[in-house]
Amino acid sequence: MAELKSLDQVDRESFGPAPSPVSGQAVKVALSPGKSADSDGPLRLSLDGEWLMADGGSEEQRLSGFWNDAMPALVPGSVHTALLAAGRIPDPYVGRNDEIAKKESFKTWWLMRRFERPAEVANARLVFGGICDSCSVWMNGEKLGDHKGMFAELNYDVSSCLVEGENTVVVRLDPVPVRISSGEPNDFFLGMNVGWLDTAVINNIYGWHYIDLPTLGIWRPVTLREQPAVSIEDPFVATMDAGAGVVRLHTRLKSSGAGFSGSLQGSVEPENFEGDACQFTYEVEASDETGSILLEMKIPEARQWWPVDYGEPNLYRMRLSFVSQGKALDCRDFTFGIRTIEMAPLPDGPDPELYNWTFVVNGKPIFVKGANWCTLDALLRFDRERYERFLHLARDSHMQLLRAWGSGMPETDEFYDVADRCGMMVLQEWPTAWNSHRIQPYDILEETVRHNTIRLRNHPSLVMWGGGNESGEPFGEAIDMMGRLSWELDGTRAFHRGEPWGGSIHSYHVYWQRQPLSYNSTLSAPFIGEFGLASVPNHETVERYLPADELVAWPPASDSGFTHHMPVFNLKAEQAIMSQYVADFVANDSLKNFILGMQMAQATGMRHTLELARTRWPEATGVCYYKLTDNNPAASWATVDWYGVPKIAFHILRQAYRPRHVCVLFNRLSFVGAPASFPVFLLDDRGDLDMQNWIVNVRAFGSDLQFLDQYGHAGIGSPDTVHRLFDFRLDSDQTWNCPLFIVAEIGLLPGNRIVDRVFYWLNYAEIQGCLFSLPRTQLSLVRDHSGYVAVGNIGDRPAVGVHFVCPEISQEFSCADSFFWLEPGEERPIETSHQTGARVAAWNADETG
Repeated sequence: MAELKSLDQVDRESFGPAPSPVSGQAVKVALSPGKSADSDGPLRLSLDGEWLMADGGSEEQRLSGFWNDAMPALVPGSVHTALLAAGRIPDPYVGRNDEIAKKESFKTWWLMRRFERPAEVANARLVFGGICDSCSVWMNGEKLGDHKGMFAELNYDVSSCLVEGENTVVVRLDPVPVRISSGEPNDFFLGMNVGWLDTAVINNIYGWHYIDLPTLGIWRPVTLREQPAVSIEDPFVATMDAGAGVVRLHTRLKSSGAGFSGSLQGSVEPENFEGDACQFTYEVEASDETGSILLEMKIPEARQWWPVDYGEPNLYRMRLSFVSQGKALDCRDFTFGIRTIEMAPLPDGPDPELYNWTFVVNGKPIFVKGANWCTLDALLRFDRERYERFLHLARDSHMQLLRAWGSGMPETDEFYDVADRCGMMVLQEWPTAWNSHRIQPYDILEETVRHNTIRLRNHPSLVMWGGGNESGEPFGEAIDMMGRLSWELDGTRAFHRGEPWGGSIHSYHVYWQRQPLSYNSTLSAPFIGEFGLASVPNHETVERYLPADELVAWPPASDSGFTHHMPVFNLKAEQAIMSQYVADFVANDSLKNFILGMQMAQATGMRHTLELARTRWPEATGVCYYKLTDNNPAASWATVDWYGVPKIAFHILRQAYRPRHVCVLFNRLSFVGAPASFPVFLLDDRGDLDMQNWIVNVRAFGSDLQFLDQYGHAGIGSPDTVHRLFDFRLDSDQTWNCPLFIVAEIGLLPGNRIVDRVFYWLNYAEIQGCLFSLPRTQLSLVRDHSGYVAVGNIGDRPAVGVHFVCPEISQEFSCADSFFWLEPGEERPIETSHQTGARVAAWNADETG
């Protein structure tokens, strides 16, 4: 019988790739203690900062120096950020102001920057990290070229046009592309501008779902780079054996003339931990202008890079210099991690219709917990501080994987550097969606894939390439090119044709098809790539993007800013959909209730799916809910809004992702008057309970928070990653409570120190508002200025849904837990980012603190 192949193997054979850059015979080099001498290398002059920007005008006018009508514009940036800073447009994120700002997208814009030629620079290149989207570039009146496509580098030899003294760079930005859909890429887009199909850009700002504000600008850094006589091209470090610390370095040396000789000198040193540096030297003798080098080395006392919750994300920095006749001609430095990523079959073995879905990191199979990642800002503001805010929230919520989906972009260097340091794995998709790869220009897609594969491949956080988002037919020339280049330019990561594909699913039966929230409690697949439902941000965020008069008007007008900031701008009955789910929790009679009800629906409709998936390991290997972030302030699927403020779902899903966790499964969410049996599982991803005495307790409480029943199970050690403990049973009299609460917790013995607790709400839809009309209790908050606050329940009833309230600092505030259960007389220390500015409340307790 022929050996079965996985879909990964079938695809790879069909792509027919050439060998990867790190395959083949490598030269082994020994590392010795020490660090190579630092060298500045060739000059790099940043041209970031203030440029001049003007709209319209002829090429002759702009190149001849007419800029009297110009305004300042910061680069990197966008046309719209410059207009906003100059007061030329109102904030596009407030009300319906995006409709005003959008008009600027369809103009021709010119940008200009003057700079002094650096001394002693003879040969130089002008490099744009990225321009959105269609542009032309001149230096000192000489045209350097035209370009289209947002995600590639523009690299021009300007040696012949540099002059002594002042030099001038001019960039013309063409209007954003316009193509009114007649049914492409599918009927959903009929009548919309789908100009993104004619290029490669962020398509989620073209009005199909979120904001309708396609923007343009010089969005990545600009540098003038001295061209060395011999350059180090595209260095790539790949781990061959993580346990032994064996890595390979591939690079090319390129000469501006014929053959060359010298030495490639390198050092490897810890980047984010303490340790010793080591170094190597490799002698080079090349007979022509390009030399390819493949070296293998063993890093002593190597520390591996691990994803969140499995160890430290240890990074190394490699510094390379090419030295000839005692002079460093070129230098490169970059970070990398010692990490292997493999995809193993599901328990039934390889299947030609299924991808290998088991993530194996450094030889360890893991269940992957994650979310989808949306473009950080529609106006192309990609500040490191904002990346840190959202990626730190993801890390602290026990996520290990973010899917940078095909309606977004190949993410920035800043994103990946922060992800590396957080231990966050990334599935990076190329910018295609809904079979758009059949329409988008092949040459632009290929340039995008080539440039960004080389740019990103050193990052240990990057674990998989993907062809794009929700393409029902992920085949053809463009997809084959992506798959082939994933091997030819990398070869260390899997490539998937699309998502969903080959065993994964996306599900929006809840929300778009208006199924009840209980539908998601039985949703399962080997890998869930998307599911979720939209909700409205916290009230303090809504106050930021709505005109003041709309904050008191309810219901909102059909043409209001509130409905305009809903998914698809309320053109697909989104307010009616949300109102259906709101009604399960509260009366839809105010903005406050609408926010509360929909946030509760989002949390309720997603938590059970995550826990079910975890209990199905190894038949289920991961889940990425939709989604973590937003591209602008709006009602959406994000669990953290554009300003960085978490919604209720963020906190509830964080509890479901804890590595050491007890969970209770439910096949529906209402059991009124019926006997019920609920499976209880102990989850221990990393063996935290090894050598521990523990007890799991499950309790039930009724509508007056009266105790109904309990059951406990004690054990020693961690028998499995997933362990079914018992079924918790209630009779028909006990389930006759609206609401009905189930509380589950893990305690360590002796002393029953609680290390995990979760509470569930059932039967809530039977009596509208019952979750928020419970018997009252009273909370206390004590600050000890050690990074923790003590939250206590000083009443005689359980405190339900205890959470922090901090509207003034919500964009910066973070905490280790929120929306939790506190027993009467219980006090919990909670780690928080701020000691002041936060208060606590509960569904049945007033604010205090």
